[in-house]
Amino acid sequence: MTDNSTASETRPLSATLGALRAALGEDSVRVGEQIGERAMTDWTRHAPTRPAALLLPRSTEQVAQALAICHAAYQPVVPQGGMTGLAGGAIARSTDIALSLERLSGVEEVDAASATLTVRAGTTLQAAQEAAADAGFELALDLGARGSCQIGGNLATNAGGNRVIQSGTARDQVLGLEVVLANGDVLTSLGKMVKNNTGYDLKHWFIGSEGTLGVITRAVLRLHPQRAARHTALVALDGYDAAVNLLRRLSTRFGNDIGAFEIMWPDFYDLGVSWTATARSPFADSHPLYALIEHASFDAGDDGGRFTAALTDALEAGAIRDAVIAQSVADARALWAIRECTAEFPARLDPVNFDVSLPIGEIGAFVDHCRAALDQRWPGNASYFFGHIGDSNLHVTVDGHSIPGVDHHAVYAFVYEMLRPLHGSVSAEHGIGLLKREFLPISRSPAELAAMAAIKHALDPHGILNPGKLF
Repeated sequence: MTDNSTASETRPLSATLGALRAALGEDSVRVGEQIGERAMTDWTRHAPTRPAALLLPRSTEQVAQALAICHAAYQPVVPQGGMTGLAGGAIARSTDIALSLERLSGVEEVDAASATLTVRAGTTLQAAQEAAADAGFELALDLGARGSCQIGGNLATNAGGNRVIQSGTARDQVLGLEVVLANGDVLTSLGKMVKNNTGYDLKHWFIGSEGTLGVITRAVLRLHPQRAARHTALVALDGYDAAVNLLRRLSTRFGNDIGAFEIMWPDFYDLGVSWTATARSPFADSHPLYALIEHASFDAGDDGGRFTAALTDALEAGAIRDAVIAQSVADARALWAIRECTAEFPARLDPVNFDVSLPIGEIGAFVDHCRAALDQRWPGNASYFFGHIGDSNLHVTVDGHSIPGVDHHAVYAFVYEMLRPLHGSVSAEHGIGLLKREFLPISRSPAELAAMAAIKHALDPHGILNPGKLF
């Protein structure tokens, strides 16, 4: 989007800050050294930048007041949540005002009859999950950053996570939203009805929009019955086709009870094992591919016998090579620790992360092609492949330490271009933000981009909301 402001329309920052202090209070407007490092960057480790100011509103009304003031001043605003993003979507420039939702937190209601949870945007995902569990329900959305990420950010990026195969993305958990528009108007549509066919479903404009159309302040989330029994297994496979066949085999047998189906190629698996407490693989031998599978049943009496029998049948049929079934919660956590080694990537690697999606049948060939192409372009590179293939999501991480002197942008351009002939997506679940905006045309047509830009202009005519992101 172009910046529609002009020098004559733009109010001096000092005057804007004065108006904000008068509306929100001195303790809700921070500048200079008062702004901590948390507001300066996210998990991309993008060069930290201190925004011109940091706002900490305590209510939807204060968010509305802040945006109305900034809209009148043509002052750019960057909404911020838990700062766990991997696409730079919440990073502010030095001329931007950051708007943090951290004080706008708390679960307001769990409605058992409607099976809904009403929550403020700054609430962590884990807090929302725990509130649902305390009421006898389950909030299906789950991802590794659950203790830090916030509901508003989860919705603004349409977060995915480990259980999309079972319950869908963040979008699928939402029944209602409250959103503050760029000019301070508040859209309140916090209905709890599953059926509401009254024209445009406006909530979907804001879910996945990365704060470029409005600021989410509250949400009504759909809850599910608790899965009473969970059983976890690590399975060794002959290759990618065997993984897809096993997924279909288990889905036919258990339907929606397959809660996770995580695939790890040997490069990733070996790294994950080496970082665990024992640094030992549960298997005696190495294998071409590994799947971490979770069976989640509503039956509290399910002792895992059916799941074990299914894997035994698969082994006898030659559909799998071997399997390790967790016998305790501690065993399950140990198996998940291999897959969740990604939490250590920012500290142990110089990660160049890719979060792509493409048709499930194409993922195996794409991995082979991508690995071979990377090896030819940068011999000796260390690359790791893993993903949630049940929802067509593949993750690739190239360790920048293994290709010294190579700019990350060159790696991005090289890998993303491989998606073009497959009509793949440059972002399966992490958003576009700063890092992927120039590659968005690989996945979106000119007509789609024009429609997106028209929506942006209609809702944010001054272009103040999260400028430079997406477009």
